[in-house]
Amino acid sequence: MTPLLLGSVLNPVNSTMIATALASIGADLHVGAAQTAWLVACLYLASAVGQPAMGRMVDLFGPRRVFLAGLVLVCAAGLVGTLLPSLGWLIVSRVLLGLGTSAAYPAAMALLRAESRRLGRETPRPVLGLLSLAGLSSAAVGPVLGGLLSSTLGWRAIFAVNVPLASAALVLAVRWLPADDRRHDGDDAHRETARSTDGHGEHRTSRAASLDPLGLVLFTATLVTLMLFLMHLDRPEWWLLPPAAVLGGALVWWERHRRAPFIDVRMLMRNRALATTYLRHGMTYLVIYCVMYGYAQWLEDAHGLSSFTAGLVMLPMSVAAAVCSLLGARTKGVRAPLTVAAVLLAAGSGLLLLTGHRTPMAVLLPAAVLFGLPQGLASTGNQAAVYAQAPHGGMGAAAGLQRTSQYLGAITAAGLIGLFYGTRASDAGLHRLAAVTAVLGVGLILLTVADPALRSRTAHRRR
Repeated sequence: MTPLLLGSVLNPVNSTMIATALASIGADLHVGAAQTAWLVACLYLASAVGQPAMGRMVDLFGPRRVFLAGLVLVCAAGLVGTLLPSLGWLIVSRVLLGLGTSAAYPAAMALLRAESRRLGRETPRPVLGLLSLAGLSSAAVGPVLGGLLSSTLGWRAIFAVNVPLASAALVLAVRWLPADDRRHDGDDAHRETARSTDGHGEHRTSRAASLDPLGLVLFTATLVTLMLFLMHLDRPEWWLLPPAAVLGGALVWWERHRRAPFIDVRMLMRNRALATTYLRHGMTYLVIYCVMYGYAQWLEDAHGLSSFTAGLVMLPMSVAAAVCSLLGARTKGVRAPLTVAAVLLAAGSGLLLLTGHRTPMAVLLPAAVLFGLPQGLASTGNQAAVYAQAPHGGMGAAAGLQRTSQYLGAITAAGLIGLFYGTRASDAGLHRLAAVTAVLGVGLILLTVADPALRSRTAHRRR
């Protein structure tokens, strides 16, 4: 479990660690918040594409191979970010980080399943819980770690720290992870894909074709085009919308005619409950990431806190998210925790509307907590909804798309931060951002209460 846990912390810790270093990076490279927001968005874009792609590669080529390849990418990303300190190369580093760290979770789940098969017994739930705890705890310490590293060793250290972490995981993985059994995992996954899509058990296409490379390219091109538009909301590039629509239409047409699609469009059109869950999850994390990055940057630029102190202020948000995630996993219903989460997001946004650069610390800390509580509740609630609403044989793909909806929320949040902050975070920019998140919070309340699929019995029994 040690190399799997080390690999699993790399994506969440890199997602949050940079939050308290954006101001330092911007000052050192002489760029504003609109430019540093790219460092946030590009990692989530790479992860949005990388999670489902890496999951498919794990099934086809073996989890150990993909896990090791991902760690090599993480090491390369750390070296690029450390040795080539310019905005363009830092973006390259973050893209490599997004792709490399996306291999860890699907590979870990596949390796645990293979070990369960070898031992002839189910994987103990505490073992699976360790993977979740690794992600939650690393996300919690990310802002503090980023603030500590950037304030003591400089912001390059938040890239450099990936090299020893990934190297340690790589050495331990080579020593301790079992070799891939090509007779089982890859071939069985391939046959299952063919069986679930055309009704036969025949091995009709090659493994490379099963990756659906054209679908992956269209999916990536659509996301990149949308990201380019969202990253310039202060000066909208309207000409990007027609290409995005064309690419999206081509993606839908292609995936509807594929036997083994990268994105199962036909399933999503039939399963409206699952599509609604993706929308709700994406909106929730749009609000959360607006606060996670926008609030931290405002604490430094407008309130005058150091990056380390800002990280300490943000720590209660992540701790509250971890605690509520564990509590949310024990609840029986789905609608109640999701409704409470939406109400808390709206309430937290209202509190931010009343804060300013003179607001005392006694108010700043509870504001962070108000956004951490719903993060934990929404994470477990939407996960339970996806588990209940996913079709037979499609749990992995459904979970991957849930992660993609989360990353899309993060990308949109980066664009909104750039729009409202410009070159520097201010009280007025924070208030405009909070007004948008308040509207989204109210929308989440209505979407959750009106969703008939979230009735407790329906949500738990539907298959």
